[in-house]
Amino acid sequence: MKKTGIIVAMKEELDEILKIMTNINKKEIYNIQYFEGCINQTDIIIVESGVGKVNATRTTQILIDKLDVKEIINVGSAGALNEELSIGDIVIADKLIQHDFDITAFNHNKGYITGVGDYIYTDKELIDKFRNSANKIEDKSYKINVGTIASGDIFCTDIKMKDKIRSKFNADCVEMEGAAIAQVCYLDKIPFIVIKSISDTPNGNNAIVFDEFVKLASKRCSEILAKFF
Repeated sequence: MKKTGIIVAMKEELDEILKIMTNINKKEIYNIQYFEGCINQTDIIIVESGVGKVNATRTTQILIDKLDVKEIINVGSAGALNEELSIGDIVIADKLIQHDFDITAFNHNKGYITGVGDYIYTDKELIDKFRNSANKIEDKSYKINVGTIASGDIFCTDIKMKDKIRSKFNADCVEMEGAAIAQVCYLDKIPFIVIKSISDTPNGNNAIVFDEFVKLASKRCSEILAKFF
């Protein structure tokens, strides 16, 4: 039976999801550890990809080629670009873009990728399922938004960069893996969704805030997964 693949970037994110899993078995492929198990009777397999688009791309393709997943979910933390978002709020991506992909020299828009386009849209059925799952969570102290996620190989701390990404792409948050996972899934025709919890806001000092709140962001993502499955 095909499993649902889950990708996280960091150990803190992995640890929170392992807490809600049962019947866990570990396997290693190309020196990467994958954890098979169940969340509420649903078969899943989760991997910590490491930070950045290349790491995310590598683990996504392995999930598809070697582990025969039926769909892929990326969860984790992100920096807020939308000023209405606060620490711990959730963004469910309806579309993603690589804000650092630049072939504008060839008269394309920033973020445009040959053979792919610019924005990559997530699976509508998964969006609806996650939105419904989020509404079942008793803790109403944080917001659930559906919006755009921008990805790039930089931990954004610069306020000018934050404002530029927000203005250019109308993105709600920024992180380092989601759009790369989306590109692989789009090309391989695998349903996917990206869910991020806000851990910081780019302001020049947000690396310190990120370290403090990444566990909270990770816990929020695991709460939604527990309701989803």
